[in-house]
Amino acid sequence: MAKALFGHVVAPAQLRLVEENAVLRTRVRRLEQELAELRAQRDAAIAHELLSLTGSGEPALA
Repeated sequence: MAKALFGHVVAPAQLRLVEENAVLRTRVRRLEQELAELRAQRDAAIAHELLSLTGSGEPALA
């Protein structure tokens, strides 16, 4: 019976891994959001530069 109960008890090392995993997942989500924002800013800057090169505020094919 003791062995069966021991299998359900979480070792402190496992708790630490679970906590570290949660922290890392949160960090990855935050970095993915930051990357998406930076890409959007880059794309907007490129679009703005391309529009300024055409000499008008309208797309060339409009």
